[in-house]
Amino acid sequence: MSDLKARFEQAAQEVQQLPRRPDNDALLKLYGLYKQATSGDVTGTRPGILDMQGRLKYDAWAKLKGLSPEQAMQDYIALVEQLKATVK
Repeated sequence: MSDLKARFEQAAQEVQQLPRRPDNDALLKLYGLYKQATSGDVTGTRPGILDMQGRLKYDAWAKLKGLSPEQAMQDYIALVEQLKATVK
């Protein structure tokens, strides 16, 4: 397993252990970066207006279209580190 992937998986576990829940914007960024890192570009159709949560998640992921999985992992790790520093 590459060092980047190991650090990414560690960050994914650490974000679950934060003392406070991040705000919605940070959660959507985390979601989009995680999906881009693990699944690549967004797939499927955008959820309808009645599924606001699904729509917001889809949009957060779609904004990252074209970002490499490696860069998404690095950005995810950096965001988790930032959250760890600010949510103490």
